[in-house]
Amino acid sequence: MTHEELEEAVSLYAAGALERAERQALEAHLLSGCVSCHTALKEFQSVAAILPFGLSSVPAPRALKATIMAARTPTAIAEDPQERTDSKPSLEPGEWMNHLFPPESAAAPKSFGWALSFAAAAILFIGGYLAWTSYTQNVTGTAAVQQLQAASDDQTKKVAALQQQLEDQDRAIVQMKEELQQRTTDSTELKDQLIQREAELEDLKFQFAARGGVPATREPEDELAALLRVPNAKTVSLNGSDMAKQASGMLVYDARTKKAWLYAINLPECSNGTTYQLWAINDKPVSMGTFHMDSGETAHLLVSRVPEFAKTRKFAVSLEPSGGRPAPTGPIYLVSQS
Repeated sequence: MTHEELEEAVSLYAAGALERAERQALEAHLLSGCVSCHTALKEFQSVAAILPFGLSSVPAPRALKATIMAARTPTAIAEDPQERTDSKPSLEPGEWMNHLFPPESAAAPKSFGWALSFAAAAILFIGGYLAWTSYTQNVTGTAAVQQLQAASDDQTKKVAALQQQLEDQDRAIVQMKEELQQRTTDSTELKDQLIQREAELEDLKFQFAARGGVPATREPEDELAALLRVPNAKTVSLNGSDMAKQASGMLVYDARTKKAWLYAINLPECSNGTTYQLWAINDKPVSMGTFHMDSGETAHLLVSRVPEFAKTRKFAVSLEPSGGRPAPTGPIYLVSQS
C-alpha cells in the first residue's frame, strides 16, 4: 500500500473497521514513525471515542445475555479455540502504542521501594543542606551588607563634618578678606588725609611766613616731595630729542591743586639771550612757563595752574629767546610720548 492509501485508512483503523491484512500494514507503517499518520490517528481516535455518545440507545435482544453467558463456558471456549484466536485482532485500535512504550509492571519489586525511599531521603537531605547553606549565606551576606552600610554611613557623616568645617573656614576667610580690605581702604583714606593735611600745613606755613614779613620761599625739592605724596598724582615722562639725547624730564601733576612740577636733567645750558620754555600741546601749543639752565644745574619749574591737563596729548620743551614766545620757534629738546 502507498502512503496515501495508508493515510486514508487511518480513520477506519481508529473505528476498528479494517481487515486484518490492512490493519497489520497500517500498524507496521505507524511503527516506522510516520509523524503525519500518528497525528491523524490521534485526531480520529478522539473523534471515535465520542461517537457512541451520539448514537441512540436500542434495547438489546432477549437472547443476547444467554448467548454471552454460553460463550463464556469452558465448553464454548474449547469448541472453537482457533476461531477465537483468529478472531482476535493482532492489535486493538490504540494498542500499537504499547509496542512502542511497553507498560510497566504493576507490581514493582520490593527493592525498588527501598531505593525510592532512599532516594527521597537523599533528596530531602540534599535539599535541607542546600536550604541551610543558602540561609547561612544569606545571613552572612546580610550582616556584611549591614556592616558596609554602617561603614558607609560613618564615612558619610565624616565627609559631611569635613564639608561643614571647610564651609566654616571659607566663611572665616571671606570675612577676614573683607576686614582686611576694609582696613586697607581705611588706611588708604587715612594716608590720603595725612598727605592732604601735610600739604595744607605747608601752605599755612608759607602763608604765615608771608604775613610775618619773612620772605615766602619754598625749595623746589619740597614742592616735588609734596606732589609725590599725593595719592592720585599723575606722572608724564619726557625724553631727549636729537638735540639732547642724554636729557630727560619728569612732569608731576596734582589734579586737586592744578599744580604741575617739571624736573629736567642733562639739558644743555642756556646761551645768552635764550631760555627753555614748556609747552602743552593739544590742538595748538600752550605755554606753561619758562626756566633757565646754567652750567651744572638741573632744571626745576613749578606751574601753578595747568589748564586742561587731561586733554593734553603731548608735552615738549623748546629753546626760545629770553622771555619766551607765544608759539614754539626754536629747536625741541624734550618731548613726551603721545
